[in-house]
Amino acid sequence: MNKNKIIVPLSNNSYEVTIRQGIINSIGKELTQIGINNNRKILIVSNKEISNLFGSKLLNDLKKYNFSAEIFNIKAGESYKNLASLREIYDAAFEFGLDRNALLIALGGGIVGDVTGFAAATWLRGIDYIQIPTTLLSMVDSSVGGKTAVNHPKGKNLIGAFYQPKAVFIDPETLKTLPIREFKAGMAEVIKYGVIKDKELFEYLEIDKNREKILNLDNESLIKIINKSIRTKSYIVSKDEKENGIRAILNYGHSFGHVIENLCGYGEYLHGEAISIGMKIAGDISTEKNLWLKEDSLRQDKLIESYGLPTQTPKIKKHDVITILMGDKKVRDGKMRFILPKGIGEVDIFNDIKESQFLKYFD
Repeated sequence: MNKNKIIVPLSNNSYEVTIRQGIINSIGKELTQIGINNNRKILIVSNKEISNLFGSKLLNDLKKYNFSAEIFNIKAGESYKNLASLREIYDAAFEFGLDRNALLIALGGGIVGDVTGFAAATWLRGIDYIQIPTTLLSMVDSSVGGKTAVNHPKGKNLIGAFYQPKAVFIDPETLKTLPIREFKAGMAEVIKYGVIKDKELFEYLEIDKNREKILNLDNESLIKIINKSIRTKSYIVSKDEKENGIRAILNYGHSFGHVIENLCGYGEYLHGEAISIGMKIAGDISTEKNLWLKEDSLRQDKLIESYGLPTQTPKIKKHDVITILMGDKKVRDGKMRFILPKGIGEVDIFNDIKESQFLKYFD
């Protein structure tokens, strides 16, 4: 068994995640190996920056295997994760003549992946797509699990669908082109997996020499944390593909994180930075409710800060916090649900948290 091939085992749409240095240079071969023939048109969706780095090489490799392929760039940034960008992809798909046998490839970070996935889910009522994530956050989180979406002015990811990719190809080499701030933001999601399910990963991240290797982009260390993160997510998604139960724990830190992203303006905080603050708030609430030890909370906060991530909550109007939280997709029957830790490697879902218990953190 190849330890860097991870199967996401679903009832109808199982697929493989392959993690390998240099895989971005052999996507044509990888596609043929999973049964995608060169009679299928391919539209690669990316953004200008990523396309300049990897687009031509990918396009040339696909053409070497006689695929008919083109690249279309959407604008970069959270503010462009919207219906306008989606329509641009539809227009490009129409111009290129994508039929139901065609394939979309998402080449980029989480925004490109989410928008491309939703375009695939809705173009001609659904066509296949492949994820090639190029940021740490998209590698360990958004490229796996089939969540696709665009934002609405009233909230993040409100328009979307569960739609699984045919495959995910991860090349840790692409992380060496990533700004260090974005890399650190991706570490928030890795830390999240340690808190919610994988105590061994959490303890690995705590060790000074491991942190140094990770922040210096040591290939072996990167593959290890990406692999462990995806295995945790794959397990959870296999138990609850459409977030009717346990999958909600993957949103640890996200309820408060989305509040911060929304109210501070998308871009003020990167997604991972907002999530790190959200985890800090959730940890403090757990401490107050005696769900976990104060020592655990301090360990979490220290780990977050050791990877250069923020834990200080920005000042936000309390009324606005409630408005955003009530629009959160985790709300059930008018009740807000929060993911709170019970120990390192264990969380649970709670709907009995009083407003006073979390609003004070936004003073």
